[in-house]
Amino acid sequence: MPTEMSAAETEFIQEIKKNAGLTIFLGVTVALMGLLAMGSPFIAGLSIAIAVGFLLIVGGVSQTFFAIKARSGIFSIILGILSVIAGIYMVANPGTALATLTMFLAIYLIVSGVFESIMAFQLKPASGWGWALFSGIMSAILGVMIWSQFPLSGAWAIGILVGVKLLFSGWSLIMFGIAARGAAKATA
Repeated sequence: MPTEMSAAETEFIQEIKKNAGLTIFLGVTVALMGLLAMGSPFIAGLSIAIAVGFLLIVGGVSQTFFAIKARSGIFSIILGILSVIAGIYMVANPGTALATLTMFLAIYLIVSGVFESIMAFQLKPASGWGWALFSGIMSAILGVMIWSQFPLSGAWAIGILVGVKLLFSGWSLIMFGIAARGAAKATA
């Protein structure tokens, strides 16, 4: 039995080593995509607006098809058709779509920041409530900054924020891969 466990453990460690390299590679790729998005935020923002438009088209067609097939009612069919129309409009007019997404982002950040701050005060005696308050205040400030700089913020906000998110996600994958590789080497 100990020989079987040893063989299984060795195989598991080899898989971690293989996947650690892939994880690091993917992390570098995602981080580079983030840097590219931050380097050209307007193009990244337009790309996101177009992608959201295509997702609305696919979702709307699917919803309409399902509504007809399931006989779920005229409102489901209308909602599916409206999704398709909105998606086509976004793909055909990515600049306007980007501006609309930017306004929704600003409103979302302001509202979520206010609610996060309120929640932080409700948690006040608990450890870490200050960080929740800080996060809420920063969200609201970012939302106000985007709102106050509109329409200029439409050219950079979505692309920069997605780029930052990709950069941090990539960095996280790199660190996870390095940690997994180190753990595999330590047990080998």
